Formats: sequence, C-alpha cells, structure tokens
Amino acid sequence: MVAIGAVVFGGLAVARGTEPVLPALLLVAAVGLALTVTDLTTLRLPDPLVGVAMVAGGAGLVGTALVTGEPWRLTTALAGAGLSLVGYLLLALLPGARLGFGDVKLAAALGLPLGWLGWPTLRLGLLLPHVLAGATVLTLLLTGRVRRDTPVPFGPAILAGAWLAVLLT
Repeated sequence: MVAIGAVVFGGLAVARGTEPVLPALLLVAAVGLALTVTDLTTLRLPDPLVGVAMVAGGAGLVGTALVTGEPWRLTTALAGAGLSLVGYLLLALLPGARLGFGDVKLAAALGLPLGWLGWPTLRLGLLLPHVLAGATVLTLLLTGRVRRDTPVPFGPAILAGAWLAVLLT
C-alpha cells in the first residue's frame, strides 16, 4: 500500500504542481487510500470515513478559495458534488443495481474537488470509474477469479477514476 500511496501522491504532486488546491487533493487522496483498503476487504465504505473525505475536501477547498480569492469555484464544487450524488443515486436505484449507497456518498464527496477543477474533470471523473470497473470485472470473469454473481467493490474504481481525471485534465 505504501507504493500505491507514493504513486497516488506523487501523481497528484506532478499533475498539480504548485496549484493551491493540491493540499485539498492530497487530503482526499489520503482518505481515499483508507477507503480503498476498507472496500476491498469488507465490501463496505463506512459513512464516518466517507464523511471525513467530504469534510476534509470541503474544508480544503474553502481554504483554497480564501487563498486564491476565487470563492465562485465553491459553487462549481458544490454543483459537482450534487450532480455526482444524483447520478450515482439514480444508478443505485436501478433494478438489479449492485451499486451501494456508500458508493453514492463517495461519488458526492469526490464530486467536490472534481467540480472545483472544472466540468471536463468532473465529466471524466464520472465516466472513468465505469470504464475501469468494467475492464476489471471482465478480466476477473475471463480468468475465472469471479462469477457473474460475485460481489465486486466499486469504491476503488470511483477513487481511481477521480484520481486519473485529476491527472489527465
């Protein structure tokens, strides 16, 4: 996990350099690593830990808005969180959906920094988790490591997709 953390933090540092939002992104990434381990081992995204990601990210973005003099970006961040929440909630409510409400809340928490970074980042951050999860599940199915009815955690894909969106935009 140390190597993964180094890649995650290093990638953010390289991609965002001296941008004032970097500390907020690093805070969310740190909680995201704990959430990844938890979801992989328990198939759960605990509300207290998701709440920490939301509060840490939100507080970091408020601080960034104060430092940069760009409070209007908080509106975009909140819109990103709201759109992520609604989109994932609709997916979770579909008949036969395997998306849990922890995934819905995590998507909203990650929608804050993705929204702050702009609409292209938010769009990519909402699309990539499904591409990553689809490729992962397909590979696991083809290699016989899971069956169609095997529960597979989606939180790591949400986190990885958000991270990649931040790096790529």
